[in-house]
Amino acid sequence: MKPVFIALDFPTAAKTFEFLKPFLGIKNLFVKVGMELFYREGPEIIKKLRHNNINVFLDLKLHDIPHTVEKAAFQLAKLDVQYTTIHALGGGKMIRAAKDGLTNGSKNYHNKLPKLLAVTQLTSTSAEQLNVEEQINVSMTESVAHLANIAYQSGADGVISSALEDKFIHEEVKKDLLCINPGIRLNDNDNDDQKRVVTPTKARQLGSDGIVVGRSITQAYNPVETYKMIFSQINGGKQYESIY
Repeated sequence: MKPVFIALDFPTAAKTFEFLKPFLGIKNLFVKVGMELFYREGPEIIKKLRHNNINVFLDLKLHDIPHTVEKAAFQLAKLDVQYTTIHALGGGKMIRAAKDGLTNGSKNYHNKLPKLLAVTQLTSTSAEQLNVEEQINVSMTESVAHLANIAYQSGADGVISSALEDKFIHEEVKKDLLCINPGIRLNDNDNDDQKRVVTPTKARQLGSDGIVVGRSITQAYNPVETYKMIFSQINGGKQYESIY
């Protein structure tokens, strides 16, 4: 099954678990914890989520000198998260350092090794921003594929990209390199600050290995029913599993 990571973009643990309460009957639930929530609540929010058997994608997008990233990744491995992120723009040496940190930290704390995902180009980045502000004079697809190849060669398990680039990544880099996609919107949703967006169904057609969905679920009239619908769409009609 392809996971639907619910982006927990809430300011506090109290609001987070108020939202999650109706979801606790869902088997193998995946959530994404980003900077806002982690910087407010720290490791305790991860412990509470794992205590409730919720799989955690900790999205802090590490980007620093290799030594610092390795030490940070070592600490993240102790939290028993299932996925975590770095910026591919940090280069191969930094990515390998992150992998080393996660590997050693997992062994030290007897946790399963988290999957390392390298952020290519943010889904909020436009082609104009890529070319003008970043002065990268290639297409978005070429830039993303280049960064995905660096990530793959450096030991990352997958990349964060727009689903629009998945097919090219799988063909040009590695078929089984995980492509996890934010920038997911339903047909009646606003794009907000996202530029390169697709629907869950389109993401599946493009070869997505999992999607990150925030406001389309968290701001829905019925978040659980919306989650079920999105899960079915990304998994080709298959239904979510209940623990009951």
